[in-house]
Amino acid sequence: MRELAEREIDGATGRIGRGGAGKGRRSVTVNLAESPLSWLQARGMVTARQFEAGERLRADYETAALGARVTMAWDAAPARRGHRGPDAPLDPTLAQIAAKRRFDAAIMAAGPGLSDILWRVVCACEGLSVAEKALGWPVRAGKLVLGMALDRLADHYGLG
Repeated sequence: MRELAEREIDGATGRIGRGGAGKGRRSVTVNLAESPLSWLQARGMVTARQFEAGERLRADYETAALGARVTMAWDAAPARRGHRGPDAPLDPTLAQIAAKRRFDAAIMAAGPGLSDILWRVVCACEGLSVAEKALGWPVRAGKLVLGMALDRLADHYGLG
């Protein structure tokens, strides 16, 4: 999915601002729907195996609804149904619980030193530079540590 927006580039720092470009200023088109992980993969900084592992983690994070809710839930109460067969799909609550268990197992497999960068970049969609600052790491350390974390995550998922 593409959600393109024009962003102004600050000439002094080279950083991308929120507003569109004014007269005589430089701008760049950014895809607001692109995750930091897909951005890294598109530039060859993350392998397909690492990307797949990160996407699995993010899918479990989203399915488990671990992110903060920002609106009221207006979901209807589930209707009472008869006996479920073994091939019946999981109801949303059971799917959410299963995703939470898979997410917890994956984070535990990554380990305490690597799970922080995984959560920040893959689940919270923070950029590497923002995650490095928040963790108090030196510049460019995040890419190396994220690669190690994604490798460990791929091993956990059994990706070849």
